[in-house]
Amino acid sequence: MTAISVPPGLQSLVQRLDAAVVVRDDAGRCRAVKQALVAAVTGGEIALDPRFALPASDRYARRLLYRDPELRYTVLAMVWDRGQGTALHDHAGTWCVECVYRGRIRVTSYSVRGGEPERDLVRFEPETVVMAGVGEAGALIPPFEYHRLENPDETPALTIHVYGGEMTYCHVYEPTSEGGYRRRYRELSYTD
Repeated sequence: MTAISVPPGLQSLVQRLDAAVVVRDDAGRCRAVKQALVAAVTGGEIALDPRFALPASDRYARRLLYRDPELRYTVLAMVWDRGQGTALHDHAGTWCVECVYRGRIRVTSYSVRGGEPERDLVRFEPETVVMAGVGEAGALIPPFEYHRLENPDETPALTIHVYGGEMTYCHVYEPTSEGGYRRRYRELSYTD
């Protein structure tokens, strides 16, 4: 896997993240990454090329900004047009920190309330709903990794995501007639 050079406008963030990911445990690492990301966003240290902020017409845009040469983390920009969002999904065991760069995002976190997500029909219960604005961030640390993201506003929103490695797939959870959810594998790709 070849490294992507640090794009202009991301040098400060990458320096902060390089220092943050040396923490050994996921909880500590996510706290450090969250601090780095929030500081970079609120401090105006991130300058994205305008092409990274364009919405996609059919679903939210998912664009790779940077891949650490040692694959300790990747940085993505996600653009959410009016009404766009994700299905209820997991992060396939990968930690993640997400921060709003522009606009607002509704984040609904879920708890498993019956069944084994890997094998069974499972039941979820919404645990928290957060309306996150610019500079607000959250983290997912497996096994607490089930959520939905959506743009509730009329204008596009943009979030920056830092993953512990490269997240190439996840599982989405689709409602069933039995009242639970069934897990389905979903391969992830990047938007042009």
